[in-house]
Amino acid sequence: MTNATVLYPPEGFGAPKNRRGHARGDVGLPAGTEVFSADTHISLAADIFYERLPDDLRDGAPRIWYEDGAYQIGHQGQSFLPDVFTAVLMQYDDLAGAATDNIEARVRELHEDGVDRELAFPNALLAMFGFPDKPMRERVFRIYNEYIADLQERSNGHFLGVGLINWWDPAGAQRTLAELKSLGLKTFLLPLNPGNDADGVMMDYACRAMRPVWDAIEESGLPVTHHIGETPPKAPCEVNNVAVAMMVNIDGFREMFSKYIFGGILDRHPSLRIGWFEGGIAWIPPALQDAEHVLASYQHMLDHRLDHDIRYYWDTHMSASFIVDPLGLSLIEQIGVDKVMWSSDYPHNESSFGYSEQSLAAVVEAVGPDNAAKIVSGNITKFLGLP
Repeated sequence: MTNATVLYPPEGFGAPKNRRGHARGDVGLPAGTEVFSADTHISLAADIFYERLPDDLRDGAPRIWYEDGAYQIGHQGQSFLPDVFTAVLMQYDDLAGAATDNIEARVRELHEDGVDRELAFPNALLAMFGFPDKPMRERVFRIYNEYIADLQERSNGHFLGVGLINWWDPAGAQRTLAELKSLGLKTFLLPLNPGNDADGVMMDYACRAMRPVWDAIEESGLPVTHHIGETPPKAPCEVNNVAVAMMVNIDGFREMFSKYIFGGILDRHPSLRIGWFEGGIAWIPPALQDAEHVLASYQHMLDHRLDHDIRYYWDTHMSASFIVDPLGLSLIEQIGVDKVMWSSDYPHNESSFGYSEQSLAAVVEAVGPDNAAKIVSGNITKFLGLP
């Protein structure tokens, strides 16, 4: 095994909307390997919530519109998105395949970049995670799931969409998970921050009240996905705020990772499968090391005794995706070659779109062709339970 080397986007590479896919040659993968990006994103381009809700609910519906190079989500003309988020969307929403209005162009753009299949997460719709009208939130999620499932069907297997569920109410969780499965969606996105309960108190995924929700998730058999991007800085930075915000977003998994283990979620729900997306893989060895040190130092103070050692929880329950992570690939023996998934992150600024061939070749260089095939195809296929 060699240390991975890869070029980050060259200086002056420009926004993704100025890039083009250019897969030209053999990157060293075994013949017939299907390149499957474990993490891409898609923007809503249609005003589907207003159009599909009953007439008596439309006044409270979030709206979708296009403005200054980005697709917005909001109400009464006021976007729910922070300015920095809108500025980032403007970098790529004009790509032919970036939004839901042209699934054919999307499949073509990814194919031109050497990507055969994708698992697509939402973009601006994440603003609905904190929408205070929870019945409306569930309706919006249901409409989105139906819409994204239709795109999945039209793509002939190239596009798989990540669904959204009700996580704040056990009956709602069971209901939305059943609906999601019936639509043919293979996974769903669970926010890292669950928000407030009906009394305005911050919810805790590891608390007793949330156990029926985890029961419903476990019973569904669907894997859970978590994604970076929900943790804004405590206050905007006056200089280069977009870079500061991205650095905060990238480091968003530790609290939820700890709750799965120390909060007893995995001990109580031993068949859960969890995927960590877009946060890279280099964070995993230090997180495991720190968790082992915390357990050794504080086990006499714990009110829930862990059923297993720390490493067991990662090896049994978790996987993670990366885009360009030479440091993570150099630590692959500590992480596990079966536990990581390559992604292009199309169409984001930090995506490999336009140089995916180099990113894929770096994976082959780091782990060899057969293990690379697992990382760029087999592991995400297994995670989603696909044949």
